[in-house]
Amino acid sequence: MSRVAIVTDSTAYLPPQTTERHGITSVPLTVVLGDRALEEGTEISARSLAQALQKRRPVTTSRPSPEVFAETYRAVAEAGATGIVSLHLSSELSGTYDAAVLAARNAPVPVRVVDTGMIAMALGFCALAAAEAADLGGTPDEAVVAAQKRAEGMSAFFYVDTLDYLRRGGRIGAAQALLGSALSVKPLLQLQGGRIEPLEKVRTASKAIARLEEIVVERAGAGPVDIAVHHLAAPERAERLSERLRERVPGLAELHVSEVGAVIGAHTGPGLLGVVVSPR
Repeated sequence: MSRVAIVTDSTAYLPPQTTERHGITSVPLTVVLGDRALEEGTEISARSLAQALQKRRPVTTSRPSPEVFAETYRAVAEAGATGIVSLHLSSELSGTYDAAVLAARNAPVPVRVVDTGMIAMALGFCALAAAEAADLGGTPDEAVVAAQKRAEGMSAFFYVDTLDYLRRGGRIGAAQALLGSALSVKPLLQLQGGRIEPLEKVRTASKAIARLEEIVVERAGAGPVDIAVHHLAAPERAERLSERLRERVPGLAELHVSEVGAVIGAHTGPGLLGVVVSPR
């Protein structure tokens, strides 16, 4: 483990081999399914979540407790870290950052807690940038700067079949969700200012996904760029979109394709397609 350790949370959706290679520690958020509280990534799968949502079973999410963060910071310090950089999803979407801040006050080593304003692999790319800086012997400040620089150029776009799940979770206004349903449109969304905001409304799913592709190609430009394609219970859609992006993005360096975990899936519903564009 680097002397500067990197901690993130389960909504980063980094590949397991990546977290192992860089010694990144991930703290799980919780999905509450009926009366059962389950840890994302270990106790509930995206497929189980999608099935529950399709059956309209009640699903909510919750942040890790400050005590869980405190245990994590202690374990990382005991493993040899002399400093910790803890990077988390947008505080506009979760109380995870606040819980980490509370735990950091009494940690055995200094902890820099960062609200990245990101989610999914947008958060993952920030954590990876911080870890790469730490691997090179960087200080906590240098690791934070590396993450912030990566975040500056980041974009995240989402297609959802319905706004109803975002409305239920309080992540988008009821009026916006109602308007979308009334017009039978397929919404495109973006991550802006740490929040999920409407981007465009398109009449059919096929046109919306085609428009998503165009937006990503325009945003990626010609320079070196990493892209992540996320989905929930829509592997064929994700694979088709990723193949198109491989053909159309000239500066593509790395392309990650993965199913989102239960926390994001609970708020977006089955059929989600998300794309993170991260210029190098």
